[in-house]
Amino acid sequence: MNAVSTAEALSADNFDGAVQTDVLIIGAGLAGLSTALALPTSLNITVLSKADLEVCSSHYAQGGIAASLDKEDSVADHIADTLIAGAGLCEADNTSSILSAGQQAVQWLCEQGVPFTQIQQDDNAQPFTELQTANLHLTKEGGHGCRRVAHADDATGRHIMEALTIKAQSAANITVLPYHEALSLLTSSDNQCQGAQVFDHISQQQLTFYSRAVVLASGGLGQLFKRASAPNVCVGDGVMMAWQAGCRLANLEFIQFHPTGLALDDSSFLISEALRGEGGRLTCPQTGSRFMLDIDERAELAPRDIVARAIAEQISTNGLGYVNLDVSHLPEQFLREHFPQIYQTLLKLGIDMTTDPIPVAPTAHYSCGGVVTSVNGMTDVAGLYAAGEVAYTGLHGANRLASNSLLECVVVGRNIAADLPRYLKALENLDTVAIYDNSNLSALGIWTPPTLKDTQPITLPPSTDHESNTHHNVNIDANIAGITAKLKVLMTAHMGITRSAGQLAQALLQIENWQQQLGCLKSDPLNITNSLDITNSLDMNSQSKTIPYDGLAHFQLARQLQLATLIIQSAYQRYESRGGHYRQDYPHLATTPRTSVIEPLSKLIDDDKTGNKEGGIDWMVQPIIGDTEVGSAHTVANV
Repeated sequence: MNAVSTAEALSADNFDGAVQTDVLIIGAGLAGLSTALALPTSLNITVLSKADLEVCSSHYAQGGIAASLDKEDSVADHIADTLIAGAGLCEADNTSSILSAGQQAVQWLCEQGVPFTQIQQDDNAQPFTELQTANLHLTKEGGHGCRRVAHADDATGRHIMEALTIKAQSAANITVLPYHEALSLLTSSDNQCQGAQVFDHISQQQLTFYSRAVVLASGGLGQLFKRASAPNVCVGDGVMMAWQAGCRLANLEFIQFHPTGLALDDSSFLISEALRGEGGRLTCPQTGSRFMLDIDERAELAPRDIVARAIAEQISTNGLGYVNLDVSHLPEQFLREHFPQIYQTLLKLGIDMTTDPIPVAPTAHYSCGGVVTSVNGMTDVAGLYAAGEVAYTGLHGANRLASNSLLECVVVGRNIAADLPRYLKALENLDTVAIYDNSNLSALGIWTPPTLKDTQPITLPPSTDHESNTHHNVNIDANIAGITAKLKVLMTAHMGITRSAGQLAQALLQIENWQQQLGCLKSDPLNITNSLDITNSLDMNSQSKTIPYDGLAHFQLARQLQLATLIIQSAYQRYESRGGHYRQDYPHLATTPRTSVIEPLSKLIDDDKTGNKEGGIDWMVQPIIGDTEVGSAHTVANV
């Protein structure tokens, strides 16, 4: 049964809007499907996709998956390169653990039928299902000291996702539901995650999914920016759901910009870093000269934050909106064979990359921060795991090393699959003990929340009274699309590759203005507007509700505005420049690298009520500057 017919059957069979499953996975990208396929087949697994299955960042990944596979390479070298790129903010233990599992992760993908490019493509080539990591062709990308990136031509993500989707759809224990958007997580009184409220875009009904464990694999937040490589579903809703459910967030200010997005109209197409890995040169369109040679000894293969800032500086000088990526000096046959997707895509747009320069500019690409998790994907909420771009394991630090993200998806997904059955078994034992002993044991006793070192709390302002708008009107509904578009422009201009206190403060004030226009309610703390009737209970008699699309759009935009506020607050309170976070007014590194942390919403509210200034909702700005001497911090208006 294909995914769409499965979704229709589910909706028909569950007319009361309640669905039971053993494991609920929110997100059908690489992290979600890796987890689903690695879990025991005895478990009933439901995988939700907000849109069509192809609409995920994993599908569009071009470059490949980084792992220490070459005999001249080592895991230690891979770790060293990652730590350098992460600029002092990588969680060392998690980084070592994830990268050490690289070879096994790539071999697992081979066994799933992923058609990685081999060293030799001839009549003696092995079938894809028999591929071994020693057979794979490796390329090189920025920040890597050697060839370390396994790939499938220049469309690695598409090939991986096609192979895993076929596997998942053919598995008897896995139900894949496209066009099912998770709205909020269900948590019990003892902070145990037990499902989610979901909007079915096919039937336009709200459904309640109950499960013993939830895996959050919802992707990133790139679509908060005007130019972004991520598909339109990536708006950070998973981050917000987890935060509202009781999870900490870390390092939201570190948004990585891919240096070479195609600068043609509003294109979101990426020009893979592998082109630079094979010798591509960045040049000034006016003079034809290379500019990276004067900026970093690694030239075009410097880490992404360095290359992106250099390109942005060139663009601000030349006024053209782009620089050129030139690969015309490379052999024509080589380019066509190794980069067929890029070659054909550009050719259709009138650019022959074998002879013509490619216009490129930085584009929002990856969120290095997210929901705080352990290397096994465990969050602060019992029964809630997270993996992929939504999660913060500490692997990427202040700047993700190219192609480490796909590896993280597979390794952490498989780690979750190894730990989750243990949790379910322990949960069953708890239930049994509770029945016979009449005790009230908590699931937290069988759960190990993640730990962080060297942290700096991000303080938040008190919520602001906004005029109540419980009923939509024509003006507000018409405004939603306009504000959404303007938010992207605002984030790109003020929370882009370079930032300053003035830019960030201005952005915060504008967001407050938009929140006022939407009528965000003070009764909804910190302006987390819930314009839909979403209950956070475990009532098995919950009925489905028909929700108008204008109400859904209002809810989505209000949540995006609050997430943008959290990101900007994090950037405002990091008084230094590090990795992907560059402050024009604080261009130097702090003496002590610290991970910025936003406490769960519930804790912030409780602290605010008790007057605890350490974690409460209060605008007491403490600069993250270590031992470096700085002036007094500026405050901005409540937002």
